[in-house]
Amino acid sequence: MLELWRRVRKLNQLKGYIKIARPDHWVKNAFIVPGVIIAELLTGKVLDSGVVIRFIWGFMATCFIASANYVINEWLDAKFDKYHPTKKNRPVVVSNIKFHWVMVEYALLIVLGVVCSIQVNRYFLYMELWLLLMGVLYNVRPIRTKDIPYIDVLSESLNNLIRLLIGWFIITEAYQPPSSVLVGYWMSGAFLMATKRYAEYRMIGDPEIAGKYRKSFQYYTEHSLLVSAFFYAMSATFFLGIFMLKYKIELLIAMPFVFGLFCFYLYLSFKEDSAVQKPEKLYKEKGLLVYIIILIVLIAVLMYSRIPAMDYFVETMLINV
Repeated sequence: MLELWRRVRKLNQLKGYIKIARPDHWVKNAFIVPGVIIAELLTGKVLDSGVVIRFIWGFMATCFIASANYVINEWLDAKFDKYHPTKKNRPVVVSNIKFHWVMVEYALLIVLGVVCSIQVNRYFLYMELWLLLMGVLYNVRPIRTKDIPYIDVLSESLNNLIRLLIGWFIITEAYQPPSSVLVGYWMSGAFLMATKRYAEYRMIGDPEIAGKYRKSFQYYTEHSLLVSAFFYAMSATFFLGIFMLKYKIELLIAMPFVFGLFCFYLYLSFKEDSAVQKPEKLYKEKGLLVYIIILIVLIAVLMYSRIPAMDYFVETMLINV
């Protein structure tokens, strides 16, 4: 009986180490897909079997590197997570997680990520190492950008830009993506992060406790978080609009629906215990999923369409009346 109890305890400990790597968050790495699509559209590369194989290697590499970042995040945030209504139940907070095994797991995930990255190309590897570095800068002192208001959002959302580059370099290493779409994607991520913080701050409901959980919350208010999210949304749509004007004017037709997506996401942040706090759980928001699917279909159709009348928006000459 005692031996059985020991085995159960070891199994629970192993589950704890797997859980801090957050494999359920791997769905976020779908953010590399737009990079693949944009690269294919702009470079004319064919989506052949070689691309599929590189995508599989690339997706797994991104999952392993992201999990390495999650591991150190969970360990270093344990003393703060105890103030959060739900994160206080994380394994590092409530279980007997050992530091040396956390470091072994961290190193192993990095090795797996690098090995998978090498199968793609060297520029892809550089992006994965950049993603890994951002995890260190975000979580580890003395820098720990997570504690600095506004910088916390901008540094975490920079991972969105990196994921776009990861998708791009799966397709090609001969070209660089347009800066307008990179900044637009970065600002889109900043909007998501600011909205997530707003939902978290609102859910905690006590500025003092919120400040103990996340140091940057000592400087935020609900109003400042909402205003910053609005700024990021405007910046994102501005730069994405520039990209559309320069590279695919037909996509402008989708812009009102993109505005609607930002509004829909912001609306969700007002819900009690909003899924915005846990983006990996957004699949439970059926209305949002339907909206995203419709938007994706619309964008896909527009990307492979040619509408001469849209050239009116880029004409520089005056029109006689």
